Amino acid sequence: MSAAVEVKAGSAAIPQAESTIPPSTKAEMDAAVATVKENASKWLATTVRERIQILEQLIETTAAQAERWVAAAIKAKGIAPNAPQVGEEWLGGPVVTVRNLRLLRDSLIDVEKYGRPLVPGPVRTLPNGQVAAQVMPTSLYDKILFQGFTGEIWMEPGVTADRLYETQAVAYRAKRLGEEVEPKVALVLGAGNVSSIGAMDALYKFFIEDQVVVLKTNPVNEYIGPITADCFKVLVDRGFFRVCYGGAKEGAYLCQHDDIDEIHITGSDKTHDAIVYGVGKKGATAKKKDKPINKKRITSELGNVSPVIVVPGPWKPGDLEFQGTNLASMLTNNAGFNCNATRVIVTHQSWTQRQALLDQVRRTLANAPTRQAYYPGAKDRWQQFLDAHGDAEQYGHAQEGHLPWTLVPNLDPSKANDICFTTEAFCGVFGEVALEARDVVEYIDKAVDFANDTVWGSLNCSVIVHPESLKDQRVADAVERAITNLRHGSVVINHWAALAYGFVSTTWGAFPGHTMQDIRSGIGVVHNTYMFEKPQKTVIRGPFIVKPTPPWFVTHKTGAELGKKLTNFEAEPDWRKIPGILWSAIRG
Repeated sequence: MSAAVEVKAGSAAIPQAESTIPPSTKAEMDAAVATVKENASKWLATTVRERIQILEQLIETTAAQAERWVAAAIKAKGIAPNAPQVGEEWLGGPVVTVRNLRLLRDSLIDVEKYGRPLVPGPVRTLPNGQVAAQVMPTSLYDKILFQGFTGEIWMEPGVTADRLYETQAVAYRAKRLGEEVEPKVALVLGAGNVSSIGAMDALYKFFIEDQVVVLKTNPVNEYIGPITADCFKVLVDRGFFRVCYGGAKEGAYLCQHDDIDEIHITGSDKTHDAIVYGVGKKGATAKKKDKPINKKRITSELGNVSPVIVVPGPWKPGDLEFQGTNLASMLTNNAGFNCNATRVIVTHQSWTQRQALLDQVRRTLANAPTRQAYYPGAKDRWQQFLDAHGDAEQYGHAQEGHLPWTLVPNLDPSKANDICFTTEAFCGVFGEVALEARDVVEYIDKAVDFANDTVWGSLNCSVIVHPESLKDQRVADAVERAITNLRHGSVVINHWAALAYGFVSTTWGAFPGHTMQDIRSGIGVVHNTYMFEKPQKTVIRGPFIVKPTPPWFVTHKTGAELGKKLTNFEAEPDWRKIPGILWSAIRG
């Protein structure tokens, strides 16, 4: 990426939302930090057996809050109680959080027995020497519920298969070896869009990095704060966890607090830079000179202009319908306020079915109900893209407070400064760019370079490829080369990259290598329930067509019913619950 692009690139500026819960006072924040700091050594002293018991209580209390959780989320986002979109709040809230808790518990049961979590699938050494550990499916249950899907974590170069175990559960390994561990207080700055993010980021700090936590909610979804506190009651009661409220002022106070040791943020690169270097001209100068005002360890997940690379192939009408709906659903979920939403569809200029695929995307958008633009500044960000692209196509009948779904086709790949390539819209806008190439193999290589070097960010990327295309060995080799060469923290084949977030056993975070001065999509990972210390990326492979309709599709109709059943299942898996889940899925 050129220096000219880098100046502009990043997340769009997002104004602060109005608070619905009074911001925490300095005295309240001091008390929260003091309480968890006082108990940090007690957390370190809890045994693995005690932590397993804590997780079992967390599963129970979180599942018990599920109905209240979803009700609060749909009210805040303007979703009608009987709307299909209610299912999104189940899947992105209680379902994944309870799954996270359960998988952590299962891993700690292994840690207690074997010293580390046992990897559920094969561990292989790739042709380039990297080690890949299959962490999905995690069980026979997963094999039934996610038929045909696999997920691997690829390790950083230098990790070997025979020493892989040494990179797992490092915090527990250190204590087992009698190493002195310093108690630490982590500040988690929660995201405002997906209600599970703050809780799951806190779980990573607790059970993988061995730290106590103060969570500051985002004003956009601070309704989740009291619910999270009730879900985490066992941690609150023991003084290990506290929730604070407020906006940038309160966040800045906590970030600079002497008793906060580490910070994790899910948000924008601009918020990250404000924390590390300060704001305004002084902050810009400090960043340019790399003179941070905050020298604490900071991990982060900071967004992405998410590319989806479409590999040409002999697609039938049903294929076009499924994948066109797939692409549109990646945008419409959560009204487009996702860091993993489709932002740039990459196609081959010469593919004869390119327009047919885009037409299916258009039909899906036209039939998708518009959504309340609940995230601050959405209309202004949307207008910036329209100002740059007067030919942008708008779909849906946007009522007051809503925005139309917006597609910008035929982007010019030579214009690296295009806002669609450099700026995460964080609303219902995406673009399409067609690359010229002599054949499919050259196109795939060019698409990888484009995704790596022109499109901003390194969080996630999807590649869609028809199984018939893979019968050509040259194409199959090019796809494998693409998976290896894509510098994204998650690479997902045939599906939305959000699966890397939702499976939880996989990692979620940017591709390694960013610095505080050039943070892009962030540093570090979360989720990662098999507790690998040196992951590079997650690679998920799924069938080209999935039946029944995936619950994350905008056309799915029984998401709320399915979400309730999945929450109950994740809390307590049982074969007798599978038929009911499958019945709800089929009817969707």
